[in-house]
Amino acid sequence: MFENTRPDSVCPAGQYSYCHNCDLFAGLDGLHVIAVQRPSMTSLLKVVVESTPARVGCPDCGIIAHSAGRKTVELIDAPVYGSPARLVWVKRRWRCQEPACSRGVFTEQNPKVAAPRALLTRRCMAYGVMMMRRENLSVQGLARQLGVDWHTAWNAIRPLLEAAAADERRFHNVATLGVDEHIWHHVNPARRGPKALTGMVDLTRDADGKVAARLLDLVPGRTGTVYADWLAARGEDFRNGIQIAPLDPFAGYKNAIDSELDEATAVLDAFHVVKLGTQAVDEVRRRVQQETLGHRGRKGDPLYRIRRLLQTGIENLTEAQARKIEEVITADPRHEEVFLAFQCAQELRAAYQHKDLRAGRRIAIKVLESFRSCPVPEIARLGRTLRRWRTEFLAYFTTGRANNGGTEAVNGLIELARRIARGFRNRHNYRLRMLLIGGGLDGYIPT
Repeated sequence: MFENTRPDSVCPAGQYSYCHNCDLFAGLDGLHVIAVQRPSMTSLLKVVVESTPARVGCPDCGIIAHSAGRKTVELIDAPVYGSPARLVWVKRRWRCQEPACSRGVFTEQNPKVAAPRALLTRRCMAYGVMMMRRENLSVQGLARQLGVDWHTAWNAIRPLLEAAAADERRFHNVATLGVDEHIWHHVNPARRGPKALTGMVDLTRDADGKVAARLLDLVPGRTGTVYADWLAARGEDFRNGIQIAPLDPFAGYKNAIDSELDEATAVLDAFHVVKLGTQAVDEVRRRVQQETLGHRGRKGDPLYRIRRLLQTGIENLTEAQARKIEEVITADPRHEEVFLAFQCAQELRAAYQHKDLRAGRRIAIKVLESFRSCPVPEIARLGRTLRRWRTEFLAYFTTGRANNGGTEAVNGLIELARRIARGFRNRHNYRLRMLLIGGGLDGYIPT
């Protein structure tokens, strides 16, 4: 055990002397270190602190109180040098001498250090929130660092997240709203409810035109009704502020936008449109494979050997890869359908990749006019799909390339957190954790 200078002597200014370096190390406003205890390098580090002696008035009547002894309180603190730490606070107790006052005996408090009757210090809770938010630390991992069990760590941090999630200010100034779904569990729905959750993401751009996507909410189900109900619950001011609403090609979400966001511009996500084009090429390749060879693709089959190349952007193909595609296509006239589908998919990609949005829009209009009459049935079907989404498809070129990419990025963070935690059983805890990890609580956690 190491002990610093105890407050037994009085300096010329009349103040008790403490070790400045020890106080600086502890970093606790209003408290001074009087001892540091660590029996071994593998045991808990305990920092013993006390407040500066001073006259204290009764909180109720203001009369100067008299000392009533000390009370030692041990708090869980943030780890120090990789070891769990405890803050041993030797609290001063006071007794009000005013007969008419009902206060009696009271104990000193310091809200900056810890809330009354709390188990964790405020900086320990802030540390836990930061580690889960920035470092993808699981609750169990945090508990190991603090030297406590899962319930102790989560029961201290959960109220902070619940208070932040209930703060309606999180929904202010949202101008671009993305939506997507993901699967949060893979067990029987009778045990944990719907497998799919619909997530709403703020995709509003800042003054520099950058998007800092943040998860706003997660609601059970994957239907247009779920999305519409959530929008209705947000209030008229929130809905009127939405100007752009990117979405995947799912009619349910589109119906919700039409019914609840009258003034918003729905934008079909570029990634999913290009994916539809690439999928059509693969469907053509597999159909032609069956028609020419009578079986699914095998290792030595020509079309099977170029299946990955057909999913690559033409600008990314090397000369050798381009020759390989040409050799396979020219080897059999029946392969021409595959090449035609490949060219159509590349034209669809070109519309999005063009640096000039007006030129890209002209290519997109050409796609809408030509695909539906294509002799390749899969491309014709894609053309009909795009025509049904014509307004949302072309909105990409009039909204500054609005897309759902930020929503997919948030989904990636969610999947990572779910794998680290090895799954979740409680949807309420899952929602709070994902709101934290997805940035939805940034700036609203009262620590």
